[in-house]
Amino acid sequence: MTAMTDLLHGSADPLALAPEDRDWVERTRNSLDTEARIAQLFVLSSREDSAAETAELLAVRPGGIHRFPTGDLDAALTQTRIALESSEVPPIITGDIEGGAISYQFTTPVPNQLGLAACDDLALTEAVAAVIARESVALGYNWSFAPVVDLNRAFRSAIVGTRSFGADADRVLSHARAYVRTLQQHGIAATAKHWPGDGIDDRDQHLVTSVNPLGPIEWEQSFGRIFRTLIDDGVMTIMSAHIALPGFVRSLLPDAGREAFAPASVSHLLNQRLLRDQLGFRGLIVSDATVMGGLTSWMDRAEAVPAVIQNGCDVFLFSRDPASDMALMLKGVREGRLSETRLDEAVTRMLSLKARLGLHRRSPSERVRPTDEVRAMLQTDTATGVATRAAGEGLTLVKDTAALLPLDLGRHRRVVILADPGWSFVSGAPPRSFEPLEQELRARGFEVRAFDADAPPTRDDTDLLIYAVGQEATPSLGQIHLDFSKLHGGSRKAMMQFNREIPTLLVSFGQPYYLYDAPNMETYVNAYCSLAINQRELVKRLVGEAPFTGRSPVDPFCGQEQLRW
Repeated sequence: MTAMTDLLHGSADPLALAPEDRDWVERTRNSLDTEARIAQLFVLSSREDSAAETAELLAVRPGGIHRFPTGDLDAALTQTRIALESSEVPPIITGDIEGGAISYQFTTPVPNQLGLAACDDLALTEAVAAVIARESVALGYNWSFAPVVDLNRAFRSAIVGTRSFGADADRVLSHARAYVRTLQQHGIAATAKHWPGDGIDDRDQHLVTSVNPLGPIEWEQSFGRIFRTLIDDGVMTIMSAHIALPGFVRSLLPDAGREAFAPASVSHLLNQRLLRDQLGFRGLIVSDATVMGGLTSWMDRAEAVPAVIQNGCDVFLFSRDPASDMALMLKGVREGRLSETRLDEAVTRMLSLKARLGLHRRSPSERVRPTDEVRAMLQTDTATGVATRAAGEGLTLVKDTAALLPLDLGRHRRVVILADPGWSFVSGAPPRSFEPLEQELRARGFEVRAFDADAPPTRDDTDLLIYAVGQEATPSLGQIHLDFSKLHGGSRKAMMQFNREIPTLLVSFGQPYYLYDAPNMETYVNAYCSLAINQRELVKRLVGEAPFTGRSPVDPFCGQEQLRW
């Protein structure tokens, strides 16, 4: 039995196939020339839902297309259909489907992973994952780059933050298992990311090669246990990130020097020796986005492109110049820096994932239904009910040492809102505002006005000041903090603090660690994301119509006793 045939027959392989599907993989692979095999390894991103963009992508015959939908459902479906109908080998359609700020405008808005973990209810996690899976299938998706299984322990991390299930390995693992199982039961391939584990280093691999500093024993007890269990459960794919794990590398090569800090995406030791040999993973390894600074700052592009595949990744994610990168991959094959054997292994896994999902047996019209049918499958009453429950149950009252809550009209009628809605890196993310918060307060009789930096609130004209900040974790931000210069309208005004003069409520609709920047604020709520359902459910709890039930998945006090008071 050849190594290539064995790849298709393993009993522990999450991509294991029936004989007829194995035959399709082998026939398809053998029918492709080297250039076409290389193209199968590329998943390219789409952001415009335009005919011109789709034509440009299809010209290089990629193995998959990653869709960042705009707000136009019909355009998104039309371009997906064109991609399916125009491809000789069925393309796989992927998406970053994480919830929160990465919710698409025409789907049911669901909380991000941190907000979901705060509910601490595995049945609810499964219900939310089922909503995501059903709607993703309706939109034509086959592969979700979720869940995030990082440990949110570096409170200054702007990239892990609200995207993970928290800081505790047990909670992360239990929710990730439920999430993966539910996605894959509905026909969506799940992705455990970011290998070998993020959230200890507070830097962002979109900007630099970040480092997981754990030694082998501590890594095995945390990240290792998470990945090993998900592998045993049958997770189909794992995303290899631009994150180094020097403790493991030096356990094998004590004098590794700079190579101890090689990103996993181009590390044979991390992808093959650790992930495949020691943890036993037989599914597909996808690189994290190859345009990120964690890779581009480590290695020259001509060297990096073939190195991603040669060192264990099976799929090359994203490219600013696909034709050029495919040419660099081909050059790597011809020069022996990417072996034919490794190329064929990667192609076989990519085709096996497609076959495992049944893409070769389904017509384009079966994969993407007519727009009216799809629209009827989105934002159903049942799905909205699940999302609303999750949004409400995750809301977490971190502290209220001032006994400010519940709010009432007798004490708090005149409300000033000092808002920073934040922003999202992700194309197609829903617009951000605190209009639902204002509407809900006004509906209950509160008089609400916006903060005016030129006429700041005083005790005489204001009964309650609400800081509403909404920055969720997002790529390339570098750091998330409570920016008083931005909030108060200038660096000198940043020094003004109102909380000793005016009853003050700080609400984070994103990063859960803002108390670090405002330790003397006595009433603080983590709402985790700024979706309209979160804002509406929050007001119910602020006025005492419903209880706060969220259990923080992280330490919102950042290990600092000062913040508790």
